[in-house]
Amino acid sequence: MALTSSLCYFPPITIHSYSCSFPISIFSNLRTQIQSSSSSTNICTQNIDTSLITIAESFYEDELWAASSLRVRSFNQFRPDTFGLQDHARYLAEREFEALKERISGKKMGFRRVSCINASLPMSHISTLYADLCSSCKFSASGEDRIVVGSLDLNQCLNLPDEIVGMKPKVSGVDITRAYLSNVCVASELHRNGLAYALLEKSKLVARNWGITDLYVHVAVDNEAAKKLYMKSGFVYESDEPAWQARFLDRPRRLLLWMGLSVT
Repeated sequence: MALTSSLCYFPPITIHSYSCSFPISIFSNLRTQIQSSSSSTNICTQNIDTSLITIAESFYEDELWAASSLRVRSFNQFRPDTFGLQDHARYLAEREFEALKERISGKKMGFRRVSCINASLPMSHISTLYADLCSSCKFSASGEDRIVVGSLDLNQCLNLPDEIVGMKPKVSGVDITRAYLSNVCVASELHRNGLAYALLEKSKLVARNWGITDLYVHVAVDNEAAKKLYMKSGFVYESDEPAWQARFLDRPRRLLLWMGLSVT
């Protein structure tokens, strides 16, 4: 379930992230909810030991590369017999990787602050089950090989390129307390484990820490599983994309969902 789309792309920066390992109860309580709202899939999913999951902001190149590779796997459907498939997938991952570094480093015009938030598992926990996922999305942290199994971006900005613009709050001066989620995805092999919900919860914590008051996410109108997930997380409908704009951009029409955040 690639929840929302739009792949939007630092020598290593020695900023330390603060991680957040959610209690097992959050995952187990929501696994049933997400499972009931997800459409059927041909991929055999696997329940995982949620106590091993770490959800944290990422600042280092190898983890950003792993997240970029996961996004390419999530947002593209490749025919296995496609000529040069691995080279093409790597090309797409390199584009996303460079764009992601540009945004996080503050070099992308229009973005005040961007954070890549990832969910990861120890490689030893899933290496015997998902060889392709492990080879594509591996990074090292504190001497341990880990796999990025979920990812999203939190973007503090007035608007995302080619997307519907949020109306809250009314802009005054130079303060921007509006943010958007983008590139929300979970490895298809690990759907129905509550990973997407946990990523959303982490993004809210980071957004509140930034002083964000209004959080937005775009979702395709026909992505029922994603809409249900976001609404269970507290998002509500604000507006939708005109049909002509979706046709012009050659993509499914999108909804814009909003959530108000209480800043502590």
